[in-house]
Amino acid sequence: MFARARHIAVLLAAFAVNFGLDRLTKSLAVAYLRGTDGFSLLRGSVVVRFAENSGAFLSLGAGWPVWLKYAVLLAGPALICIYGLYHCAFKEPDTAQVAFLATVIAGGLGNLVDRAFNDFAVVDFLNFGIGSLRTGVLNVADLSITFGAVAYLMRDRAARRRDGLAGGDR
Repeated sequence: MFARARHIAVLLAAFAVNFGLDRLTKSLAVAYLRGTDGFSLLRGSVVVRFAENSGAFLSLGAGWPVWLKYAVLLAGPALICIYGLYHCAFKEPDTAQVAFLATVIAGGLGNLVDRAFNDFAVVDFLNFGIGSLRTGVLNVADLSITFGAVAYLMRDRAARRRDGLAGGDR
C-alpha cells in the first residue's frame, strides 16, 4: 500500500512540475514574444520566437478537416493520457518509470490544453541548432515528452538487460 502511495505522490509531483512549467512558459511566450522578432541565445544555438502550430509534430495534420483533428489530435491523445495516468497510479511497479511516464503525459496534456482552448493551435517558441542544422519550433511540453520517453526507454532497456543477464540469457 505504501509503494502505491509513493507512486501516486511521484506521479503528481512530476506531472505538476512539467505541466506547470509548460503552462507558465507558454503564457510568457504569448505575453512577451507574440508580435516580436524574438531573440537568440548562445550565438544562435537557441532561438526564442513565438509561433503557433495547428497540427502535431512538425505541423502534421494542420490541413486536416476539423472532425479528423478532433479524433486524432484531441480525443485519441486525451484517452491515451487518461489511461497513462491510471497505469502510473495503479499498475506501474517502478517508481522511476512512473516519474518518466508522468513527464510524458504532462507534456501531452499541456499541448492538448492548447489544442482544446486555442482552436487547435499549440504555442511553440523554442528552436535549437547550429547553423542550418536546426530542430523544428517546439515548447516545454515537447521537451517533457522527449525527455520522459527517452528516459523511460533507457531505463526499460537497462532493466531488460539486467534481468536477461541475471536469468542466464546472453
